[in-house]
Amino acid sequence: MDMSALRFDESHTWVKEDGEELIVGVSSYAQEQLGDVIFIELPEPGTDVEKEESFGSIESAKAVEDIIAPVSGSVTRRNDELMDMPELVNEDCYGEGWLIAVKPEQATELGNLMSWEEYQKHLDVIDADDADDEDEDDEDDDLFFDDEDE
Repeated sequence: MDMSALRFDESHTWVKEDGEELIVGVSSYAQEQLGDVIFIELPEPGTDVEKEESFGSIESAKAVEDIIAPVSGSVTRRNDELMDMPELVNEDCYGEGWLIAVKPEQATELGNLMSWEEYQKHLDVIDADDADDEDEDDEDDDLFFDDEDE
């Protein structure tokens, strides 16, 4: 996949333009941190999602995490295959494991998201912070939230 076609949010979600829709999914980093995904809850088409707000949840043997919207808009489709095969997120998070399609409120929101290269630098910072925090209790860390957001 051409990663330059994707935009990323700090909440470890990605967005890809597809005509008038934006396809949203979780990043490879997110699915690796979660481990084997066993359940996903996604909104019905017609539901409005707000940037930086939860629009569903993703569950693995390790944790249940809220999924944070990288953009605002109305859900036009959801990936119903994930209801029966949530493991698609682990197998192909940038393809068959996409989550929802959204008709955006504002096209300009994409400009506020990170490119693939910027996201990789963001992950390097996270990895460096995690190495610094190795001896601290990470029990309350949420994958899709910054600590200040709680």
